[in-house]
Amino acid sequence: MIVRSFKEIEGTDRHVKSASGTWESKRIVLAKEKVGFSVHETILYAGTETSMWYANHIEAVVCVAGEAELTDDETGKKYTITPGTMYLLDGHERHRLRVKENFRCICVFNPPVTGREDHDENGVYPLLTEPEEV
Repeated sequence: MIVRSFKEIEGTDRHVKSASGTWESKRIVLAKEKVGFSVHETILYAGTETSMWYANHIEAVVCVAGEAELTDDETGKKYTITPGTMYLLDGHERHRLRVKENFRCICVFNPPVTGREDHDENGVYPLLTEPEEV
């Protein structure tokens, strides 16, 4: 059994801040836990826009605070995301979030991330794995 809090991982290697400066993420469950998914609390900052494309992952996002406009870049359709709203990127959709007020969400990734990922120039997380234990 694992018990940990978001508070206790602040400032550790599980607390990742994006190179773009638009978000930070506390990664509470990672690939090294070997449970088949990862769980993060992510905050995207008000007044920012982040383009993403999880070509290698499926992501579910549940908004717990704030507001953002989600755009499906493949269809142009826009959605307002507020607390209690979930979106699932089950088709590897290219998308972007335009954040109206600090947007705090809980994210689940499959396959799980290692904790070292950041978006590349295309908004993609690389598919990183943990080394096999011998």
